[in-house]
Amino acid sequence: MTTRARVLVLVCTIVLLAAVATASVLHAAARSERKDRARPGGPGVSAGRVALVGGGGGRIVFRNMAWGPHRDELSSVPADRPGAGRTASGVRCLRFHAAAGTGICLQAVHGAVQDSYRAVVLDSRLHVRAHYAVGGVPSRARVSPSGRLATWTVFVDGDSYANSTFSTRATVLDTRTGKLIPSLEEFRVVRDGRPYHAADVNFWGVTFAADDRHFYATLATQGRTYLVRGDLATRTVTTVHDNVECPSLSPDGTRIAFKKRVKGLPADAPWRLYVLDLRTGRETALAETRNVDDQALWRDDSTLAYALPGDYGADLYTVPADGSGAPRLLMKAALAPVYLGTG
Repeated sequence: MTTRARVLVLVCTIVLLAAVATASVLHAAARSERKDRARPGGPGVSAGRVALVGGGGGRIVFRNMAWGPHRDELSSVPADRPGAGRTASGVRCLRFHAAAGTGICLQAVHGAVQDSYRAVVLDSRLHVRAHYAVGGVPSRARVSPSGRLATWTVFVDGDSYANSTFSTRATVLDTRTGKLIPSLEEFRVVRDGRPYHAADVNFWGVTFAADDRHFYATLATQGRTYLVRGDLATRTVTTVHDNVECPSLSPDGTRIAFKKRVKGLPADAPWRLYVLDLRTGRETALAETRNVDDQALWRDDSTLAYALPGDYGADLYTVPADGSGAPRLLMKAALAPVYLGTG
């Protein structure tokens, strides 16, 4: 074989190998795209209009976790048919909550070098009213029952409440005036009836009372966590109960649902769901015995909804708030639910 023939064979071989490699890449990409469009058995999702007002019979708005082009979008289903086909809004959120036609959506802003995050205030049609840069990874979000106040918590160091080295920042916003309280660390702390000062104070998981003045939150310091009751007028927080994380105030204002660290459980899965009676201080363990790393939501005065890990990232469950019954699957591939028009 001449030198020229050898060169031609070598060139043809290289071209053939390149074609095979390209076909393999395209096939893998197509397979990945098909996987992203829908995982077998997953919920059906289609684009449409989603609003933060209840429809006939009520609706649930939530973050859709199903694979496909609508993953992470705020989506909606009828409250009485949570397994029905989902309507996706096109608005993507990492954390979400809403009340009285006002929503708070924590979003990632993808940059050329690194991502940043922002808090977006949404109106009842999911249009952006305002947005604010946040200095950390989104963790929790809540809106007051009137829609006037919004809050969010971000990790500014670390990324898990199971990690003892994390640091958080909890912010409160008046959605009508745009006035921000950048961090609850500015508030005066009263612990066990005395003023308390410490450099390691962290707050997270704010939940509002109906008067748009008082709230509850978690305060962490010196390796302990406390439920605190806050007053926006006096800029004071006062300890109420210990070993409380991610509180959620019941609609009637009498109880707090929370996750509690239970001794003897694994360090990376230490939490169980409890309800605290604010009048008596009595704790009730709920029927959910799995690890719940979420800020539970009150569906009504008798039922809680919360997320657990699932095949698509997270699934939603419900459980009675009085310790009876058993957990029930609400919907798969979903996170951050809000019930609209079901009261």
